[in-house]
Amino acid sequence: MANLTELTVHELQEKLASGELTVSEITKAYIDRINQKEGQVEAFVTTRNEEAIAEAKEIEEKRVAGELRTSLAGIPIGIKDNMCTKGIRTTCSSRMLENFIAPYDATVIEKLKAEGLINLGKLNMDEFAMGASTEYSYFKKTKNPWNLNTVPGGSSGGSAAAVAAEMVPWALGSDTGGSIRQPASFCGVVGLKPTYGLVSRYGLVAFASSLDQIGPITKDVRDAAILLNVIAGHDEKDSTSVEAQKKDYTANLEKDIKGMRIGIPKEFYGDGINPEVKASLQKAIKTYEEMGAIIEECSLDIANYALATYYIVACAEASSNLGRFDGIRYGYRSPNATSLKDIYKKSRSEGFGPEVKRRIILGTYVLSSGYYDAYYKKAQLVRTLVTKEFEKAFEKYDVILTPTSPNVAFEMGTKSNNPLEMYLADICTVSVNIAGLPGISIPCGVDSKGMPVGMQLIGNKFEEEKILNVAYAYEQKTKFRETYKPEFKK
Repeated sequence: MANLTELTVHELQEKLASGELTVSEITKAYIDRINQKEGQVEAFVTTRNEEAIAEAKEIEEKRVAGELRTSLAGIPIGIKDNMCTKGIRTTCSSRMLENFIAPYDATVIEKLKAEGLINLGKLNMDEFAMGASTEYSYFKKTKNPWNLNTVPGGSSGGSAAAVAAEMVPWALGSDTGGSIRQPASFCGVVGLKPTYGLVSRYGLVAFASSLDQIGPITKDVRDAAILLNVIAGHDEKDSTSVEAQKKDYTANLEKDIKGMRIGIPKEFYGDGINPEVKASLQKAIKTYEEMGAIIEECSLDIANYALATYYIVACAEASSNLGRFDGIRYGYRSPNATSLKDIYKKSRSEGFGPEVKRRIILGTYVLSSGYYDAYYKKAQLVRTLVTKEFEKAFEKYDVILTPTSPNVAFEMGTKSNNPLEMYLADICTVSVNIAGLPGISIPCGVDSKGMPVGMQLIGNKFEEEKILNVAYAYEQKTKFRETYKPEFKK
């Protein structure tokens, strides 16, 4: 089948069940696609071609023998390289962990293995998940399949680019301030950031522990719901994991959204939003009106404070979390060190890239004596206000609709020398992490240059089924994937 890699996961499931396709055929098709496109896109840090083929053969034998209990067995997947995978390199795209082979699996990886999914490899990212463009990887700069001169977004840029380029049918990413949703927006795919605590973080290398969350990047909304079914659930190994009621996130996808109340916060549609992005969003809002949803403009003035709050909290936690990588306990050790002090200094200087150093310095500053109350404590107070502001909004609305990013994907190199401009790329997404809410990005059109525009739907805590329902309704109405495809142009 020539277009096998174009299929969604639920389509692959159907073809496996009917016997139209075998696990080996699917796996080989994706490996061929990786071999064909990886040179252009550079999405992978580590590939597992031979191991994947062997696993596919084993699963196929079990399928023929009727020994499989899961319909997902044999479906390939890609993993962002900050999730521990036993016996496979987990680098966080950093020199600091270049040769680290995890001795255990993250909980999400255990869950994927239990379903029989085949890991095709580890995907590139901004170093330690710090960045919005995947230009801060130690190994390579991932390109956006829609236009190879543009960035795929970050930090889960490798995951989003691999899905958009059809090198994997779906992937796992992690989201600290928009790192699933923003690259999904830039690459024209679906990215879901679940409620904080819904998916275990055990085995995820921490950037900012109170903000990080693992989630799916997929071709369509149904696939996002299927993958969330697999990875969601309480984990006693993660102290922040919540004992939420088990749900089937595919159950309400086709529910009519007539009468659904959608809030449009005016602060997210101000001067900083690209006019073409705004026009696509306004068209999407009109589509929802036509489908019977109740649209109402509202105010969320926390948008003005969320970005500063996020960067203070995130950098403070990054500074603390990355303290362990000192050349003695964990990570790269400089061969040039001549004393204990030298080991610390040179290992960290040589092991970390510029963006990670920048955030460690900023985080150490806001936690230091004399500045803790002025910055970190104040940011935590504002965080409470942001959470309350959303709680108030969700008393009135089912879902809040905003742009995912103020812009479409920008050209490589245009913002990497201007950290402040790069940080502003997260302005629409960070408040969701601060409040621990679920958010999904889905494509809602393209700009005049053919680059995808993302729409973000935000829900109340543990109401993923609502945002998935609203996203699915729009997706079915507009058929983005049938209309537009990445062109790999330069």
